[in-house]
Amino acid sequence: MKIAVLGSGAMGSVFGGLLAEHGQDVVLIDTWKEHMDAINKNGLHLEGIGGDRFINVKGVSSADEIKDHVDLVIVFVKSPFTEPAVMGASHIIGENTMIMTLQNGLGNAEKIAEITGSSRIIVGITNNGATLIEPGHVRHAGSGETVISPFDGELSHRINEIAQILTEAGLPTKVSDEVVGLVWDKLMVNVGINALTAILKVPNGYLIEHGSSEKLLEYAVREAEKICKAKGIQLKHDPVQHCKDVARATAANYSSMYQDVAKKRITEIDYINGAVVNEGRKLGIPTPVNEVFVLLIKALEEGY
Repeated sequence: MKIAVLGSGAMGSVFGGLLAEHGQDVVLIDTWKEHMDAINKNGLHLEGIGGDRFINVKGVSSADEIKDHVDLVIVFVKSPFTEPAVMGASHIIGENTMIMTLQNGLGNAEKIAEITGSSRIIVGITNNGATLIEPGHVRHAGSGETVISPFDGELSHRINEIAQILTEAGLPTKVSDEVVGLVWDKLMVNVGINALTAILKVPNGYLIEHGSSEKLLEYAVREAEKICKAKGIQLKHDPVQHCKDVARATAANYSSMYQDVAKKRITEIDYINGAVVNEGRKLGIPTPVNEVFVLLIKALEEGY
């Protein structure tokens, strides 16, 4: 299968690298030219789960360098850049191309659908953890299940084929038909882990090893859970326990928001805790912990 990974930072590199290692025709796309150049020169240096090795995979800093349609686009770009990234890659999206978003936060599939239509979009969550060490060098820091669902609710043989390809590459994946609950399940994990690890400057596991940080995680997630109940969204897990389980499974990993703040990059806070705050305002549900998390992250961003 010909696959383009749109946004090949830590997680995109792990997915793309493992798919390439297991025989898929993969190209990584990322605007960080130094990262792509290092991959093209030496191969992708992948460490952690599966051992330390170099994987031969192509990297480009612009989708313009790809001329042909691909079978699958996996979208990993940060939420603020979804629309321009997909627009910039629209020439590689043909009539039969599937587009799978494994991004954090709310609203990404809707943005993609405005460009491509909804019938070929797959929405997913992944509980893998990844850390970018340096250009061309990524750590697969935590292994977890990936769950994917058709955005329009119509299951097809193609989504099952994609799940099989991911599973065979060492990324265990199952198919679900509960797209809304799926997105909110993932949001709960991000709400509890991402901002708090970035504010405290700690790896994921720290949050459940210390009483005060564990309480903050619980408070933030319970606020989001109240919104789900008000909207009639069914969650598959107890959200607090699930969030703690993910933090435990990825204990050594540094969240994507931690990595963004450390590298002085714009974060996805508006699409995660900010989304909880906005939904709370619409429903008249107070979300004070999430609001403080948003303000603290924005204060850090303003100091770059």
